[in-house]
Amino acid sequence: MPCVRKVNEVTMFRLAVLLAVLAAALPLPASAFLPGSRAEIGLSFAPVVKEAAPAVVNIYARRIVAERLSPFASDPFFSGVFGPPRTVERVQNSLGSGVIVDPGGIVVSNFHVVGGATDIRVVLSDRREFDGSVILADEDSDLAVIRLSGASDLPALDFADSDAAEVGDLVLAIGNPFGVGQTVSSGIVSGLARSGGNIGGRYGYFIQTDAPINPGNSGGALVDMRGALLGINTSILTRSGGSNGIGFAIPANLVAQYVAQAQAGRTEIARPWAGVAVQPVDAAMAGTLGLSPPQGVIVADAHPRSPFLAAGIEPGDVILTLGGQPVEAEAELTFRMTTLGVGTEAEVTYLRGGRRRTATVTLAAAPEDPPRDEIRIETRSSLGGLAIATINPAVIAQTGLPLGAVGVVVTQVSAFAQRTGLRPGDILRQINGQPVETSRDVARIAQAMPRTWEILFERDGRQSLLRLRDR
Repeated sequence: MPCVRKVNEVTMFRLAVLLAVLAAALPLPASAFLPGSRAEIGLSFAPVVKEAAPAVVNIYARRIVAERLSPFASDPFFSGVFGPPRTVERVQNSLGSGVIVDPGGIVVSNFHVVGGATDIRVVLSDRREFDGSVILADEDSDLAVIRLSGASDLPALDFADSDAAEVGDLVLAIGNPFGVGQTVSSGIVSGLARSGGNIGGRYGYFIQTDAPINPGNSGGALVDMRGALLGINTSILTRSGGSNGIGFAIPANLVAQYVAQAQAGRTEIARPWAGVAVQPVDAAMAGTLGLSPPQGVIVADAHPRSPFLAAGIEPGDVILTLGGQPVEAEAELTFRMTTLGVGTEAEVTYLRGGRRRTATVTLAAAPEDPPRDEIRIETRSSLGGLAIATINPAVIAQTGLPLGAVGVVVTQVSAFAQRTGLRPGDILRQINGQPVETSRDVARIAQAMPRTWEILFERDGRQSLLRLRDR
């Protein structure tokens, strides 16, 4: 029996230590402090929740969408037979979360929660309600900034420095999952610099967390242990529709830039343009470049008006850092530039010929030169309903065209033009043997109403010839 007695003694000793720790903590009310040590964090998240939760709101958005009654309504032939397409209006409701970031009533949420909404109602944790209106929205980054009507002196969260976050940091996700009311879930930062086609829009760059982010949590807060806003919860990777421990949040440094631009009166985000095509340095490249371990992104191509080219950075150079922060992928380069903002001068560290160098890049928006001059063809011909624009750096940035693209790009296809098979992003080269360099060239040829069409266009780097005949 001595063995059993020894085990009991050890157990009793551990229990006594635990009780002593708890007793030492009890005299201090939870509301009087935020955790200052790992031991205090281990006792309760309640102080952090009390600090952060009042600034997390529920958002009820309502939008009216038009639905066509006939699947043939957009076809020009059938619309001529059956008459104009009939549509019905349908009310679409969505539920999500948001975060107050300014006591004057500025709320941040996801674009997919409030984008296109005709009516927004925001409910605080203390049951106060306000009408809201979107003052800046960006679908590509899935962010929206909302102003509350008649609001003042509201609880608001400070922004954390998301660049200082580390894998393993404790975080809390606060929101309204499944519409059950405000809920808090805990976890850690499980990854940084996440991007890819399965996550968010084409400008996606995220903090990964295992704190559950369920439907309705979108737009809610991911907070650190100081109660500061580390990110805006936006999406999950799931096969079942529920949280599988892989959630994503938009970093606070990017959110802060959007809020600053909204408060400055902008309704669309001004995003700096790199004007370069880059690819990550892999192990094979690193050996050739003399880099160990592999790091940075190599410049594969540059537009003649790229600000990086103007700063002296050329194809073949390896960009290592921007503004003192590492750059490991194209999405990360875009993220770093956007958080710095248009008009900022940023120091770039890059590698050329085995030597590290520095340059100063002035971040600027993509120039609208020559003017895009977007036109919609309105003739009753094969090109009727085709929308086109003259390619310039701004068009290249918005549509994802190759940096060397010139000429005229298709931006929208509707009505008669749907029969051509042309798609948005196609580049028109010639029409009926005539080169087209601007949208006005296309409009002039279309006005002549030719009966036959021979259209040379480029799609994904390959040229194709299209022959059509009007009735």
